[in-house]
Amino acid sequence: MSPSPSDPGGSGLGGGTPRFAVVGNPGNRRVESFTAAVTGAGLPAPRVLPWAEVLTGGARFVAGETVRIDSPGEDPLVERLLRGVDDPTRVEGTARWYANFTAAVRRVAGAARPAGCALLDGPDDLAVLFDKRLCHGALSGAGVPVPPSPTSGPRAAPVTGWEDVRATMRDTGMRRVFVKLAHASSASGVLAVESGGRGRWRATTSVERAPDGGLFNSLRVRRYDGESDIAAVVDALAPDGLHIERWLPKASQHGRAADLRVVVVAGEATHALVRTGRSPMTNLHLGGARGDLAAARAAAEAAGASWARVLEVCERAAACFPATLCVGVDLLPAAGWRRFTVGEVNAFGDLLPRLTGLAGGRAEGRDTYAAQVDAVLRGALPGGPAAGRPAAGGAGGREEARGAAVR
Repeated sequence: MSPSPSDPGGSGLGGGTPRFAVVGNPGNRRVESFTAAVTGAGLPAPRVLPWAEVLTGGARFVAGETVRIDSPGEDPLVERLLRGVDDPTRVEGTARWYANFTAAVRRVAGAARPAGCALLDGPDDLAVLFDKRLCHGALSGAGVPVPPSPTSGPRAAPVTGWEDVRATMRDTGMRRVFVKLAHASSASGVLAVESGGRGRWRATTSVERAPDGGLFNSLRVRRYDGESDIAAVVDALAPDGLHIERWLPKASQHGRAADLRVVVVAGEATHALVRTGRSPMTNLHLGGARGDLAAARAAAEAAGASWARVLEVCERAAACFPATLCVGVDLLPAAGWRRFTVGEVNAFGDLLPRLTGLAGGRAEGRDTYAAQVDAVLRGALPGGPAAGRPAAGGAGGREEARGAAVR
């Protein structure tokens, strides 16, 4: 039975054995994986606070708990509460999702802190991580190499529809861009847009447009070749907020476009996964496949890049979010594997089943969840003095247009 808020058995780090609480969806694979990591460390199973209850009635914590905020995804009721949609495959509603989600995590923080709980995910960090415009601006301002973007930061002009996208591409000379929902994840609502001149346009996306104009996420990547079709999708997405980035040519592995997901725990890059795909989106649920990390490292080093410096780019990105224990960084290698840019930083980017830590690192032999539990056990809480090695680099020397050469 879960302890009540007055139960003195819920002791946190100050009382010896940590006791975890997770705001998540009961039975979800993320919560189950974290629970397995906690119990595998010989600790009591975490107390689960269901997102549905948090969104409808608030949250109460045991004094001294260590609180993890996990993804609210993959639950139809929670999706309905956050986005106001009955079909979770619908694309629209992300602005409402963002407003409700960020308000909820602030309420969680407001309930946890008076109880002396340690938060593993900072509300202010989450608010930036789930706004691609703000996240891009934070990374760029910290000197992290990112793709050029006209919508970066809080002062950028909003994108009101297709005409804005078209004008931006014309005015900046960008013939290939990614148009992304500001508040979405898992490639939801992403369009890879190309201008071929003479009025020719193409968009590659997982968005399926229904006859009534509704937009749905699909597991099949498709192409729209007519400008009117592309405009209809972009115009329907625009009210939720859009972000535009230059589409940089990526390196390849075995004839497939390749990028990396790098997990950073307590300031240290602990896990890395190569993702490859036949489309511009390499997400595994869209037909992407796991690639060869050793081959990627060898290609980078053959091109003159230091692998340690490659990982440090991800650590610099994670350092922009000091109140958050763990993030997943999408790292984009340019053709030739010598230059690297950060595409996105994901608050819930640790769901990588069967992936163990980098050889020689703290997490060797551990999955991403066990690495986070280990970080808490050694006192590496967000913002604390034991939060891993310091991030390398500074604000100078940014090469936004081409990415940083890593030596």
